[in-house]
Amino acid sequence: MNYKSTQYEDILISTTCFETRVAILENSIIQELHIEHNMQRNIVGNIFIGKVIRVLPGLQSAFIDIGLDKAAFIHISDFRENKHENTMTPSIEKFIFPGETILVQVIKDQIGTKGARVSTQISIAGRMLVYLPFDNCLGVSQKIKSEIDREKIKTRVQSLITNNRGGFIIRTQAEEATDEEISADLKYLNTLWENIIGTAKSNRSPSLIYKDLDLPHKTLRDMVTQKTRAINIDSGHVANNLLNWAKIFNPSITEKIHYYDKETSIFEAANIDQEINTALSKKVELKSGGYLIIEETEALTSIDVNTGGFVGGKNFKDTIFRTNLEATQAIARQLRLRNLGGIIIVDFIDMDDQDHKKAVLKELQKSISKDRTKITLSEFSQLGLVEMTRKRTRESLTNQLCEPCNICQSRGVIKTSRTICYEILREIVKESKQFNPKEFRIIASQKIIDMFLEESQYLTIIEDQIKKPISLIVENGYYQEQYDIALL
Repeated sequence: MNYKSTQYEDILISTTCFETRVAILENSIIQELHIEHNMQRNIVGNIFIGKVIRVLPGLQSAFIDIGLDKAAFIHISDFRENKHENTMTPSIEKFIFPGETILVQVIKDQIGTKGARVSTQISIAGRMLVYLPFDNCLGVSQKIKSEIDREKIKTRVQSLITNNRGGFIIRTQAEEATDEEISADLKYLNTLWENIIGTAKSNRSPSLIYKDLDLPHKTLRDMVTQKTRAINIDSGHVANNLLNWAKIFNPSITEKIHYYDKETSIFEAANIDQEINTALSKKVELKSGGYLIIEETEALTSIDVNTGGFVGGKNFKDTIFRTNLEATQAIARQLRLRNLGGIIIVDFIDMDDQDHKKAVLKELQKSISKDRTKITLSEFSQLGLVEMTRKRTRESLTNQLCEPCNICQSRGVIKTSRTICYEILREIVKESKQFNPKEFRIIASQKIIDMFLEESQYLTIIEDQIKKPISLIVENGYYQEQYDIALL
């Protein structure tokens, strides 16, 4: 294949008995990482028969039992009937009531303590089309920008839809597809929906009636583009399965599917594991010497841009501008790699020049345009901040691979050894007023004991004050904030 453009993609699929990992590389640099644990499969796209367990009119929402450990959540905006309502403030009680059986599809995975979010607006993705069985529209993917191209593909697909009920959204892959391929996709989606309806009729709530494709097959369906150069898989079994699937549903990509059988692991050879570790840290180094600080919270994600050691501009104003420009590409990459969602606040280095601000914003818009996930971008605020929202459908990389720190109690910092020492001394004074032991014994880590020895004069003062001896014992198994005070 001849690649006239310098932009190309490689897809790496690594599978084990416990997980599947997919890396999307652009020009050999990782941009996206998808992980699916076999014990915790992504459930976005799955369809359930659920039972309404609680309706909350004040929040215009309801909780639905779909058979998972947490009840699913649905908002009034997620009802397909509501899309055709003329009234400004419809009540959720008009659509749903406790005890009702309802067909829903997961649109957002369980994240943290929140249950999955579901919708009655069912959609089933094929390779060329997305089928909307309860709608009657014919839409075109927003990624097809040209109005002429949009009308052209819409007219072509419309001519192929004959006896189909429901609506469709035309995907970008349909632009390069033949009429035969689009017709085959139509037939596949119709057959799939008939099977789903049949399963729903023979099952009671709560139950799963349709499971979306697993990650490897979903990768072939949703992530392979014209830029994809190769799809390398480190499992012969999975490679054969994907090849057989591609022969039926996407024959044009069969030559791109390869079995990777080298001794060095596929992720190690591409330095992916090191990139994952970097993506779990707060600091991201820029090539110029500047850096980003990325802080994730439950409410939002903040990204702070800093010049660091960069002094490459003609003057300080130019240095700031160059650093901010470079940061835009790094920010776009980190959004995808870390799968950051929700509200994102970017604090660029302050710029007075309005042309510089426009150039930075334009470069950021260009960089995020490659993202498969919907992003909205605001102008610079009066405080010099840029606000973005990125659609959140699954856990971020950090939430997927990490858990709250037991040592710092999720604060992200721990108390200094001096702070802990003074805390212990205050507690001893307090205990001395309630108890009358012969001796107080402090059991703590080596660093805490060293601090006590360094500031031994305070121990002496407290001993004189409480008129009791205080002894010190090192416990190597204790972390810095952990200690015990024994009353002997």
